[in-house]
Amino acid sequence: MADAISVTGAFTRAEGKDATFETGLLAPLAGGAVTARMGDTVVLVTATCAKSPREGADFFPLTVDVEERMYAAGRIPGSFFRREARAGEQAILTCRLIDRPLRPSFPDGFRNEVHVVATVLGADQSHPYDIAALNAASLALSISPVPFDGPIGAVRLAWSPQGEWIPFPTYEEGEGSAFEMVVAGRLAGDDVAVMMVEAGGTSATWELYQDGTPRVDEDVLAGGLEAAKTSIREMIDLQQQMIDAVGPVTKMDVPLAVDHSDEILDAVRDGALDRIAAVQTIADKTERQEAESTLAAEIAAEMEARFGDDAAVAKQVKSAMRSITKEVVRKRIVSEGIRIDGRATDQLRPLMSRVGVIPTAHGSGLFQRGDTQVLNFTTLGIGRSDMLIDDLSPTEKKRYFHHYNFPPFCTGETGFMRGPNRREIGHGALAERAVFPVVPGFDEWPYTVRTVSEVMASNGSSSMASVCGSTLSLMDAGVPIKAPVAGVAMGLVHADGTWVTLTDILGAEDAFGDMDFKVAGTTDFITALQLDTKIAGIPASVLADALRQARSARLDILDVMAETIIEPRPEVRDTAPKVTTFEIPVEKIGEVIGPKGKVINAIQSETGADISVDDDGSVGIVAIASTDGGAVKEAERQIKLILDPPTADVGATYRGRVVNITKFGAFVNILPGRDGLVHISKLGGGRRIDKVEDVLELGEEIEVVVEDVDPNGKISLIPKPEDADGDGPSQSRRREMAPAGTDGQAQGRDSAGGGRDRESGRAGRDDSFGRDRDRSRAEPRRSDAGRVAGEPRRDDRGGSRTRHSAPVSSARAVSFEDSFDLELEREFGELGPDPRVRRGGRRGARGSR
Repeated sequence: MADAISVTGAFTRAEGKDATFETGLLAPLAGGAVTARMGDTVVLVTATCAKSPREGADFFPLTVDVEERMYAAGRIPGSFFRREARAGEQAILTCRLIDRPLRPSFPDGFRNEVHVVATVLGADQSHPYDIAALNAASLALSISPVPFDGPIGAVRLAWSPQGEWIPFPTYEEGEGSAFEMVVAGRLAGDDVAVMMVEAGGTSATWELYQDGTPRVDEDVLAGGLEAAKTSIREMIDLQQQMIDAVGPVTKMDVPLAVDHSDEILDAVRDGALDRIAAVQTIADKTERQEAESTLAAEIAAEMEARFGDDAAVAKQVKSAMRSITKEVVRKRIVSEGIRIDGRATDQLRPLMSRVGVIPTAHGSGLFQRGDTQVLNFTTLGIGRSDMLIDDLSPTEKKRYFHHYNFPPFCTGETGFMRGPNRREIGHGALAERAVFPVVPGFDEWPYTVRTVSEVMASNGSSSMASVCGSTLSLMDAGVPIKAPVAGVAMGLVHADGTWVTLTDILGAEDAFGDMDFKVAGTTDFITALQLDTKIAGIPASVLADALRQARSARLDILDVMAETIIEPRPEVRDTAPKVTTFEIPVEKIGEVIGPKGKVINAIQSETGADISVDDDGSVGIVAIASTDGGAVKEAERQIKLILDPPTADVGATYRGRVVNITKFGAFVNILPGRDGLVHISKLGGGRRIDKVEDVLELGEEIEVVVEDVDPNGKISLIPKPEDADGDGPSQSRRREMAPAGTDGQAQGRDSAGGGRDRESGRAGRDDSFGRDRDRSRAEPRRSDAGRVAGEPRRDDRGGSRTRHSAPVSSARAVSFEDSFDLELEREFGELGPDPRVRRGGRRGARGSR
């Protein structure tokens, strides 16, 4: 087992943010394996390569995977199987971040599969793992047998409130900054050539600008690119220390694929150069593609006659045609300044924008630039609609998010639609990052906001068209964004030492050019930036010029959008929910939600409004939403009554709903936030009942009278007497009307005369039970939870039901328990069912079994 090799380095203006690289300890069988550590964040990156080229491949098969392990942050995955599944959005974005600067660093014609895997082993919730992973990937490839032209260094910079670029910021520093930027580059002589840029604003951007932080415009961003060079050099030097410590590594000797022979290339050039050049002057994409297909068939037939009918020859002819087309397009741009569609290098395509395209949408916007067309939708929701984040970052949820869909029909092709791919996720994230800095905060706009871009047609720069469409639909939805945002894609062609920057590139110019440089922003500052190159790197000065050219185009686009809608609508559409929010004490959250959500669900069911309750650690935040403004107000009224419930008046009558049933009574809600207890002894209409369910049902409405309110606010209720409104006879009247021979409970329990008094009635009952115990006689069969078979049912709640029984003889023996019950009944009245009476109605006695 080889000894581990480790190197550690510090960085300028990044005190306490050392980086450590180690190899030789983990993954010894991989072609290259490096463990990177920044703070307590640890990432293992491996690089492996296939021994032979992939058969039939006409591209470089590089795959980058990022594996986020929840144990890295001391968490168990929240999935059903408690195991990590497919990569999340952040992992996919990191894959793309790593892939983009690595891909141009492999030799042309290399067709062996290369697999780079970054496994996050430790996440300290302070230092992001992506920069460590990117640098470790470069180092792992550099010490492996893979033919890789490295190393490549990367750094993240944050624009601080004081107007300084902070290298390698922590999560906290990044969130508190106005702008973040990731830059990757390589050494080019004494300079650093930029290979990749990914940048965007933060949630604090607008607030910091309002407080005086210098805005990130083209000049500030150009300064950031220069500042990044220092950290990139230091990172490359640290990687070089590791490379030197490992020693020389024998690189793979693999054949590089040749897409076409020189003979076939010369034959196609001699026979079809003028025709290929003529086709590339057709401005319309559809017509140009049809002409290209026709010309390809003609050239293929000519070459077949010359070289024979062979599939390999046909493939080479196709490749040769593409190479010559690329030469023609690039030469025309550099030498004549004329592009495929006849535009100048700094000219935009025709623009069109509309809003309110779809009537049922909360907001919709259509943006078209040349042949590229995007339809964007805005949907508004409340807090429960926030996107929940389950990854290794400290972020738990997002209030604003953007999704991008690129169906096959947008390019006139067929294909499968099986969910978003990595490209769609990446483009959606870029458009989201561009608009995010101008989306209002929760205090100002208590909505969850989702925008969706549907690409209707694509001929270059659909992601920047999505930014423009998002701005249109957000303003159409009434979202008070701070400023409109527009975006444009810039291209670059480098030939014979000349750099030509292209404004608003076509799809073909993207394919044949050297750079895809996307810039989004307002009239005053840049909100997002993305740079991809196909060459070894681009001087920072060239990028600075491209930024200034992009600003001119961006302002022209914003002017066209302003002609459609100049500011957000004053109100949300009728189809959108109306939302109100207010704060409540944290200790009141439980009362508003209720046990198992009973209270909040009842309010939602009654009003039809959606309600969410959240807390920020100090106060609770209630959000209520509905398309009906009246429902929002009613739900708010009911919740505020729970927070400060009205006081029940003694003697007052209320109509309430049974909300809970216990063994000793029923709880009735009589006012918002106010429940009272009707004791079981009050429910029998003057007679004993075995259980509350014999009289009341959960959810039943009942009229009650407030009997008492104790000093703690507990409310004692009694059922409203049935003759209180004069609708029926009183209870005493019903007793007088009862037929002769009925049970003393119903006929004469409390009457002044004409029957047994309370004591004698109880004694008679006790005597009968005594005879049961002495003689072990079975009681009559009961049904309906205690009703004697053959006994008439009650006709109403709380009324007595007539019970015909045999004459009761005088008491012969009374137990101590029965005597004690009788004393309690004399002192306090009926107290409910005897605990010794079983649910089926049979009363047991001690020692009876």
